[in-house]
Amino acid sequence: MSKVQRVYTDPAIYAAEHQQFKNEGLPSTAQGWIQRAQAVSEILSRDAAQRDIENKAPRAEVSLLKSSGLLKILGPKKYGGGEQTWEVGYKAIREVAKGDGSLGMLLGYHLLWSTTANVVGTAEQQDSVQAVLLQNNFFVGGAVNPRDSDLKITSEGDEIVFNGFKNFNTGGVVSDLTVLEGVLEGTEDHIFTFVKTDQPGMVFSHNWDSVGLRLSESGSVKITDIRVPWTDALGWDANTKRPIPEVLGVPFASLLLPTIQLVFSNFYLGIAEGALAAATEYTNKFTRAWPFGGDNKEKASEEFYILERYGEFRAHVAAADALADRAGAEIAAVYASAGQYGSLVRNVVTAQRRGEVAALVAQVKVVTTDTGLTVTSGIFELLGARATGKKYGFDRYWRDIRTHSLHDPVAYKKREVGVYQLLGEIPEPTWYT
Repeated sequence: MSKVQRVYTDPAIYAAEHQQFKNEGLPSTAQGWIQRAQAVSEILSRDAAQRDIENKAPRAEVSLLKSSGLLKILGPKKYGGGEQTWEVGYKAIREVAKGDGSLGMLLGYHLLWSTTANVVGTAEQQDSVQAVLLQNNFFVGGAVNPRDSDLKITSEGDEIVFNGFKNFNTGGVVSDLTVLEGVLEGTEDHIFTFVKTDQPGMVFSHNWDSVGLRLSESGSVKITDIRVPWTDALGWDANTKRPIPEVLGVPFASLLLPTIQLVFSNFYLGIAEGALAAATEYTNKFTRAWPFGGDNKEKASEEFYILERYGEFRAHVAAADALADRAGAEIAAVYASAGQYGSLVRNVVTAQRRGEVAALVAQVKVVTTDTGLTVTSGIFELLGARATGKKYGFDRYWRDIRTHSLHDPVAYKKREVGVYQLLGEIPEPTWYT
């Protein structure tokens, strides 16, 4: 594979912001963490449209997530984390996405991958992973695309060896660690583990060139002879080289899937809220009233159709916001019931409880996808022709949601909700549910 040159943004451009966050220290309350996310969002929003055009790898922007402490928001306090719940984590993702959808996505995926060992690892693995992540303030990417079966794992003595290819590796180019996932040769069993990103066996294609989320660095990666001790295979017994039933054989082990589906919904929602806020500001400042309608107004903000449409958008976004908060509280409650920051008691989470949460998360996915696409495409009718100028970047909001909402078809989420409503059947755990 040929070497592709990639231009990165420079962390030094945020020197003043890094120093300010350092002086302030980590927030100590849930509201403080939300305010910290809002501060990061505001910084990112200043030049988000221009950075989208330039399409440079967001090394500087990830450094801002690091210095702000947001990467640590869910981690245990004993290693320097914020020890907040997923309910707070989701709100932080939403806030960051208001300013920059790509960075909201990267924060969301990082928080999910940072939770991996908590869900599918042993107590010792959970503790050691959190220590490494938090004490080094590492940003985590993930080569975990379930539809790709090209990443193979072989066992060689006390090590497992990864070889293959992943079409998508979110955030990998700018990450410190990467979560790898594949199937052990001769079995149907999946293995998750963490590896250092910067190593010869991991070669990025730098081929992420989609219409939206341009700064999420979600391109492909080739993986060659990456070796990991069996002891780092999350949830596996290094002696028997088999999954540990008490860890991977219970409903709690599949909790990562509804957790990340709600990550998606929250950055969709954040992007839609960012679009609505930006459109509101533009309409009040620049949109001119239409002089040929027969009921002419002096200002665009007095025109009935503009007021009606903004009211409709605000109402639907507010409803989606409330539903997302409800689901976030439910996810947080499930983790809390199993002991998020202590010794996990995995069997308290039943298949029924997990399924009910998954059904609620599916509802949020339906609503945030539909609302997000409607708002981000509809704002143009309220702005005027000049707002289509590339410098304003209003198109990036729709492009971002449209790109990621194809991750898995929302039609299947609607079907899951329909089956739950009509037949009372909980969604079957899959790689996407």
